[in-house]
Amino acid sequence: MLASPLSHAATGAATNKASSNAASGSTSNPSEVLNARQQAIVPIAAAGAAGDMVRLNKALEQGLDAGLTINDGKEILVQLYAYAGFPRSLNALGELMKVVDARKQRGIQDAPGALPSRPIPKGDALLAAGTANQTKLSGGPVKGALFDFAPAADEYLKTHLFGDIFERDNLDWQSRELATLGMLSALPGADSQLQAHMRISMNVGLTAAQLRQLGQVLAERVDADHARRANQALDRHLATLSGAK
Repeated sequence: MLASPLSHAATGAATNKASSNAASGSTSNPSEVLNARQQAIVPIAAAGAAGDMVRLNKALEQGLDAGLTINDGKEILVQLYAYAGFPRSLNALGELMKVVDARKQRGIQDAPGALPSRPIPKGDALLAAGTANQTKLSGGPVKGALFDFAPAADEYLKTHLFGDIFERDNLDWQSRELATLGMLSALPGADSQLQAHMRISMNVGLTAAQLRQLGQVLAERVDADHARRANQALDRHLATLSGAK
């Protein structure tokens, strides 16, 4: 599992500027409510990370009914490998394949959805693209003692997660962050990473009200413990914003 880029041990020089903008209402999406498609992403990601195939099957059905495309589902569940490992990701993708096939047999033709609009860079260009994506999402360069201690982890985050995955533009960054929050909420012991991604989610334009709704979705469709972890992480992040004023 790849660590989050902004664990408490590695926030380094990432600034509070973007978080302050989010707290003051400077967002790209002023809506206070997650739409049906956004809500559908959360239980898919959480159930996939937990390895709960029964809940995942139901969440995938609901997601496709809510307007997610097949490729949306693939993108979410490929991204899952970075947080819960390849076994959970591959098993979840297999469940998606079963759901799509079963729906076809029932006469439901789900939209395939878009593929990335540009090729993914390779080599040094991939590292540069991933570094730029991570910096933009985080609100500043990410560095710290942890990455000095284990520089390979820093490189893998930049190239694999923020490069290979976040360069795929057929799923927007808000959707990817909702998926990330769903995944991390399902992983006990990932509290600092979950809080960090609450901050990143506000950096990309999700509001505190929408993130509170994410907790409600988890409580209603997945698991009360997942919802508790998400709500506590949001509370901690909002407390840091209040303290910075």
